[in-house]
Amino acid sequence: MNVVVLSGGVGGGRFVRGLVDVVPPEQVTVVGNVGDDAEVLGLHVSPDLDSLVYTLAGVHDEQRGWGRRRETWNALETAKQLGDDETWFQLGDRDLGLHLVRTKALRAGEPLSAVTARIGASFGLEVRLLPATDDRLRTIVETPAGAFSLQEWFVRRGHKDKVDGLRFEGAAFARPAPGVIEAIGQASLVVIAPSNPYISIWPILAVQAIRAAIQKTWTPVVAVSPVIGGKAVKGPADAMLKRLAGGTSPAHIARCYPDLLDALVIDEADAPGAEELEAIRVRPHVTRTLMKDRRTARLLAEAVLEAARAGVMRG
Repeated sequence: MNVVVLSGGVGGGRFVRGLVDVVPPEQVTVVGNVGDDAEVLGLHVSPDLDSLVYTLAGVHDEQRGWGRRRETWNALETAKQLGDDETWFQLGDRDLGLHLVRTKALRAGEPLSAVTARIGASFGLEVRLLPATDDRLRTIVETPAGAFSLQEWFVRRGHKDKVDGLRFEGAAFARPAPGVIEAIGQASLVVIAPSNPYISIWPILAVQAIRAAIQKTWTPVVAVSPVIGGKAVKGPADAMLKRLAGGTSPAHIARCYPDLLDALVIDEADAPGAEELEAIRVRPHVTRTLMKDRRTARLLAEAVLEAARAGVMRG
């Protein structure tokens, strides 16, 4: 079985960590979001790719929810003392080392996909981790207060501004990173991880060739809802769904991915919305979706595989 996972950072990383407990990691390709990449202190930062690396390598700071465990902040403190105005973006010393290596390689002309593969190998990753594109792609959040880059809206402004819409700079010219389309074509299952549809998955699908490849595939496409009982476990997904989609029901989530989904895995707390899902021709699969630890992440991965198999048998 070859599985392709479209993923944001933390939630997607936890899901993939459970997936590789039931599917050999060498059969898993993760296509990571780069719409929230940013230039900070002169360095190229790829927050979602880094969260995936750290989570799959077992060095992610579970308590803080981002970054690396046992982090220190000496470099950032020095930058702050020297009056730099970008210290609102928290870069730890261990984290900085990765960004230094990435930035040096990119400036030397190495594509992001090649750098990411090298970083993943250094951390011992067995899954194949690909950025959605090697081209510059940036998520811009439109709010009543103006337009902001994803990181400025999410981190600096604490994602408190209501979102009127999103646009993806560079999407019109962005090409899939090498291997992405081939992986989708060879996949026996495509999974949309339990990530925020708007700021984690939409930037991937903004690369038109990726969306087209998923639309054309005969492979089951299964998404995992990022909300439980209509609420996000963490982050602004529920607030964004209410404002942009009109609600947080399973059907509202499915409509974020028009003409793409065969099934949506939803939590037991959202089971009352299953009938509405069927009305829009998306099969519901009800289970427990909260990933409290690796065991529950594995159980969720097994549920996704079961949802895919059920669709194949019905087909």
